[in-house]
Amino acid sequence: MRIDPLHLVDVFVYLVILNLTAQFVPSVISESFAVSLATAIMLKLVLEVVLRVKKAVVARLRAASTTARRLTSVVMLVLILPGSKFVVLWLEDALFGDAVSLGGFWPVTLLVLTLTAARAGVRRAVAPGRSTT
Repeated sequence: MRIDPLHLVDVFVYLVILNLTAQFVPSVISESFAVSLATAIMLKLVLEVVLRVKKAVVARLRAASTTARRLTSVVMLVLILPGSKFVVLWLEDALFGDAVSLGGFWPVTLLVLTLTAARAGVRRAVAPGRSTT
């Protein structure tokens, strides 16, 4: 199994953003570099799944031929976006316990938005012809 270099770049970007967040946001705590690295990998995995699910739901929304299907897809999107933050918080607590604290819902939301924006920016700089998803 070969790992795409862009996935490694994503993990490094997430690691930098996570450690900067831990430095400047008092509610975000990571006890060590190793724990930060493991958290960055966990965030990468969760965000990849969320992006794929979101992409599938958006495709379903665009292909919907009935109002009921469109409404169902919109409801799914509305549930996926905040629900993914709760998944991140739950996994962080289950995997790392007190070694990591990502704050709460709003700090995690801002962290995920920052991670996604940084990922897109770095991918545009490193591999401009490749997809950012």
